[in-house]
Amino acid sequence: MIENNDVPSNLENVVLCADCEEVLKQLPDNCIDIVVTSPPYNFSRKYDVHNDNVDWEGYFNKLYKTLKECIRVIKFGGRIAIVIEPCFSEYVPTHHIISNFMTEHGMLWRNEIEWEKNHYNCKITAWGSWKSPSNPYLKYTWEFVEVFSKGSIRHNGKSENADINEYEFKKWTKARWIIAPEQRMKEFDHPATFPEKLVTRILKLFSFEGDVVLDPFNGAGTTTKVAKELNRRYIGIDISEEYTRKAKERTELAMKKSRASRQVKMF
Repeated sequence: MIENNDVPSNLENVVLCADCEEVLKQLPDNCIDIVVTSPPYNFSRKYDVHNDNVDWEGYFNKLYKTLKECIRVIKFGGRIAIVIEPCFSEYVPTHHIISNFMTEHGMLWRNEIEWEKNHYNCKITAWGSWKSPSNPYLKYTWEFVEVFSKGSIRHNGKSENADINEYEFKKWTKARWIIAPEQRMKEFDHPATFPEKLVTRILKLFSFEGDVVLDPFNGAGTTTKVAKELNRRYIGIDISEEYTRKAKERTELAMKKSRASRQVKMF
């Protein structure tokens, strides 16, 4: 049995502006309960700092370094959930490539969730060969959430710390989730923010209250905000100072709401 470890106190419940590889190297082996993240897609999105248009070999080499660290720090029985679009320019099946990498490095393939977002681009744009079988390009209205476990498909926790109710469990264990894309990306000044509902479902279905949640590509802070609201501990990392500032604001607001809620319950 692999021995699980605790997160250092100085790296618990923090949102950091840093290179995620450097921060992850400071964590001991087997200390994170769940990773919830969506890496940049290399699809020419206009991020604050990150260059989202590099050669595919360079893109995957950089991503693999981060994923290796995530695999190292995840606990025995912990989960890694990666939100990713299925295919991009040059017909790169990103979700398959990432899944192959994860299983080749010892992770157990756990689930594949279809996040149906009814992407509006698919309604107005034609790709590939128009009205010809020569080279049609199929478009996707959905993204995938690829879920992996380390060492065991069972994640141990106390039943009283499971916060998913009967209705949610029945609905969310169907592997097609219809959730609208985030509508406030202009407010966050971030081109690829995923919706809070998506993170809520992942955390409540695959983790317990009190678990440690890591997002190495935290962006505007959706993962850390939802983690705080759901009584999880968290670590969020991003290289952009502006996104980190926004993430801290959102997480601090979640803290204030959590304190207010506890005070109401006391009375």
